[in-house]
Amino acid sequence: MDTKELSDPQEKALQINLDPSIYGAFAEIGAGQETANWFFRTSGAAGTVAKTISAYDMTVSDTLYGSVRRYVSEARLRQMLDYEFTQLINRLGEKRGENTRFFAFCNTAKIKGYRDNGPWNAWLGIRFQLQPGSPHSDLIVHVRLKEPNHASQMRDLGAIGVNLIYAVFYKMDQMQSFIESLADDIPPGHLEIDVVRFEGHGFEMVDNRLFALQLVQSGLSDSTLFQPDGSVAQAADVLYKRPIVLMRGSFRPLCNIHLEMMDSVRSKFRASLNETQQERGVDICEISMSNLLRGDEVDHLDFLDRVDSLAALGKTVLVTNMTHFHRISALLNQYTNEPVAIALSIGLLNELFKDKWVEDLPGGILSSIGRTFLNKTKLYVTPWINRRTGEFVTAKTFMAPAKYKYLYQHLIENGLIVEVPYFNQKYLLQTPRDIQKMIESNDPSWEEYVPPEAHRAARNLVSPHLKDAFSPTK
Repeated sequence: MDTKELSDPQEKALQINLDPSIYGAFAEIGAGQETANWFFRTSGAAGTVAKTISAYDMTVSDTLYGSVRRYVSEARLRQMLDYEFTQLINRLGEKRGENTRFFAFCNTAKIKGYRDNGPWNAWLGIRFQLQPGSPHSDLIVHVRLKEPNHASQMRDLGAIGVNLIYAVFYKMDQMQSFIESLADDIPPGHLEIDVVRFEGHGFEMVDNRLFALQLVQSGLSDSTLFQPDGSVAQAADVLYKRPIVLMRGSFRPLCNIHLEMMDSVRSKFRASLNETQQERGVDICEISMSNLLRGDEVDHLDFLDRVDSLAALGKTVLVTNMTHFHRISALLNQYTNEPVAIALSIGLLNELFKDKWVEDLPGGILSSIGRTFLNKTKLYVTPWINRRTGEFVTAKTFMAPAKYKYLYQHLIENGLIVEVPYFNQKYLLQTPRDIQKMIESNDPSWEEYVPPEAHRAARNLVSPHLKDAFSPTK
């Protein structure tokens, strides 16, 4: 079988149809049988399609798959995969299981309808066998449909379904190629893929956080979120209607000053919340892709070290492709209407007023500032020591550039920029870069500035990492 590089869904469907070892079932809810259609519209569908179904009626769907709280959800997708794959194996396993890699492809979607302004999204998944007779593996994907056109959404949903099936059978040897192929033949900006998760046989040693990172690196998602237990989560599920404290940084290494800054900001922020809001609050440590790059490459093991250090301290990690504060603010406000505190130091506050960050933004600094303080978002600023002069600088003593003096005064006086007290000057005198230099020079005093949970990751900063590869165990 010729497995040359393909990008067109029809060519991919044809290649799958002509492969006698691949055979499966399709179950699609919410947009029609858009993925199955690609296999019927090309030649040889009988070589792939054992069955198709679209259980639109809720009662019919519940009868087949069981009840569920939300129909467009990962829970419903898993019910579909369980039912369809089990039925396929029970009916056809004995007859043709020796030479067949069985699969069940399922999706449940909400696309644009009459007088519907969104949001639109879909859960897609495939349960498949890496080899005939092997235990099953799962790939779970979540997409946000962004093109507000019914016909376009239907086509995009069908195309990503074909891409997903093709990728699990033909593109398992290289992670970047696998991820980027999921968006083949889909116009840029039409959708965002924010969850890709492998489970089951052959993937026990695969770290799904690397797939999530690759989504952001390849521009298929603006962000990805990791919970303290190491799992990849949908940001909408974790952040929905919750007050948020977010700290931006490279965390290379994670230092005690980061933790003390977060504690100080959280304490100040919680004082402005009611009891219910305090209970629902969540802390986020955000790393932008620019803080993960080594030249033009991402050091995946260095990335995992940092995430593991934060996770060991119970932190949720958000990785984004965003350098601008107003984009971070817009992202968070997609998911919550509760107050948001963005924690930053004086050094980052100074960056907020640099024109170089807004050269491509109509309205410049004024537009950026307006978007940063979206809804209930505020900047919580911790102090800084000018090591050249010894001056202790706070949000209230900070001198903004002369042309923005009165703009800054307005933000302070109206409580949009909040001064946060912080008095552990020992930590303020050593930057993360200083601590890196201590590690590189074998100065043991670096351990005073790094929490024990991050010591291993800090030591690894001076050790070269090998380039990792993705290859599931067959």
